[in-house]
Amino acid sequence: MDVILEHENHHSHHEEHQHKHRNLKDVNTIIDNSQLEDNVKQLAKRIFMRVAKAESKVHNRPLDEVHFHEVGAIDSIIDIVGTAILINKIHPEKIISSIVNDGYGFIECAHGTMSVPVPATSEIFASSHVKFRQMDIDTELVTPTGAAIIAELATEFTTLPTMVSEKIGWGAGSKDLKIPNVLKVYYGEIEEQEEDFIVMETNIDDCGGEILGYTEELLFKNGALDVFFTPIYMKKNRPGYRMSVACKKQDMLKLQDIIFKETTTIGIRYRHEYRTKLAREMTEINTKYGKIKAKKVNHNGKEYIYPEYESIKELALKTNVPIKELYKLEDLDKAKKGDFNEY
Repeated sequence: MDVILEHENHHSHHEEHQHKHRNLKDVNTIIDNSQLEDNVKQLAKRIFMRVAKAESKVHNRPLDEVHFHEVGAIDSIIDIVGTAILINKIHPEKIISSIVNDGYGFIECAHGTMSVPVPATSEIFASSHVKFRQMDIDTELVTPTGAAIIAELATEFTTLPTMVSEKIGWGAGSKDLKIPNVLKVYYGEIEEQEEDFIVMETNIDDCGGEILGYTEELLFKNGALDVFFTPIYMKKNRPGYRMSVACKKQDMLKLQDIIFKETTTIGIRYRHEYRTKLAREMTEINTKYGKIKAKKVNHNGKEYIYPEYESIKELALKTNVPIKELYKLEDLDKAKKGDFNEY
């Protein structure tokens, strides 16, 4: 790819120096005045905003007074805008990064000698969910530009997940390091593992049953897959309960907040678990008293029908028929054996 600067030869040394010290408004104006697609512009501006906020904190200056140095130079503008263009072109559903590795020691930059990671990079890491570590490499491996790009794009920082790789991109750096100075990007398909979920547990011996029951209701309303209590004996033989909550990863923090807010616990354990989930769909069974909702489950070519309790409860209240009689209905029995009518 060629980068052409318009009227490049007419710039004086002073003008060139000024170009390398743009503020956020200058950069946004360059992006807004371009012919790029709107979502490309917005992504590029979000990445620059991460850098601007970090520089603002480092220099203790308002955002509009922050001047970019290396990041404001043309090459970094191209890095960020170019990334935004390519991400828009590829349009991945999600981006997963390995743990970000930076070096150690000191480097010379516009502000003099700086420790690695440099302040702006450190602040970008601190204000995001980036997972990073230092390697035994005596130089900078992550610039503020790179830190802002990965902080904006990546949703997870982990090892390479199980995937079918379609294409691989390689990018080699110019620094000579004692490790390969190479960036590798995989593009492919990941089989989503919905069975990967979180189980949280906490032991409670100083909280009433009414509070625990209320907490259980809140947890279910906010996305818990399952909530149950196990009677246990804790220290000094005090009877208590172990609260177990199963949930999706994205709901864990929200549900933890509910547990901490509503109960007396001060600590919650959690672990990743897997489950085998049968294919299921909702159906309705016609009975002489009315329709009953049920789950239709398939396993090895055989179908099983499981009536929904809430549906049977609602019908029992509506018809004044004992709930135990509804469970014994001939229509339900036929449905469980595979002979049922759907409406």
